[in-house]
Amino acid sequence: MKKYTDECREMEISIDQEKVREFEKIYDAIMQEGIEENPPPKTSKAQVKKKGRTAQTKAKNLLDRFILHKENILRFLNNLRVSFDNNQAERDIRMMKLQQKISGTFRSIEGAVAFCRIRAYISSIKKNGMNVMDAILVALNGAPLLS
Repeated sequence: MKKYTDECREMEISIDQEKVREFEKIYDAIMQEGIEENPPPKTSKAQVKKKGRTAQTKAKNLLDRFILHKENILRFLNNLRVSFDNNQAERDIRMMKLQQKISGTFRSIEGAVAFCRIRAYISSIKKNGMNVMDAILVALNGAPLLS
């Protein structure tokens, strides 16, 4: 699925809805296989008396989430603007987490807001293929490239 969407994005062609239906059938078949391999746990008499849901395996919980959130998981297949992974989002927050880890925290809300604004500006500059140092110099001179 990822390879197909990458090819569509690269060749700048639209997604074939018939191909999407085929991929969804494959996804559903994999989910069905997962259900067969991870049946719900059998309840014992002791568990029947307990309140709440019966505990499931981690694999079963993950499978349930894949079934419940199918539309969101496969969103990249219907919309080429949505990437397959969230690596860019993880990269965008990495500096914030490093700052918190190294310094412990920010000294003020204003400092945290300033840090976020600067990181967002740098990230936007990179995403637009511009030179970061030039963009910072222009911003310091009072004329940011992106506003």
